[in-house]
Amino acid sequence: MITIHLHNLQFTGYHGVHDEERVLGNTYELNIDATLDAKQHITQLHQTADYVAIYEIVKKRMALPSALLETVAQDLTDLIHIYDNRITSVSVSIKKMNPPIINFQGSVGVTYKKEF
Repeated sequence: MITIHLHNLQFTGYHGVHDEERVLGNTYELNIDATLDAKQHITQLHQTADYVAIYEIVKKRMALPSALLETVAQDLTDLIHIYDNRITSVSVSIKKMNPPIINFQGSVGVTYKKEF
């Protein structure tokens, strides 16, 4: 097994259930892990998953507003698998860096993992 990691990706997005989140936006940090079965010694890009292509999938999906981060995480797992069906599992963690909670310090987020 080989796992491709894309960690600490940052995007501005307009996800959330509150109207102000859809207007003001927020900073999101994502960690993506995509695992594929490596039956052979990998020496060329076509033998593995291209992290540049995965990044572009994440970038495009983060640009589409959604009420829930759970929806975004589930969509991303499916989109990454559709991109390369050799991928056997995808884990997506999304943190909302500045949640609309009064006097809150920290972040909130979700993690979703799917095996294919």
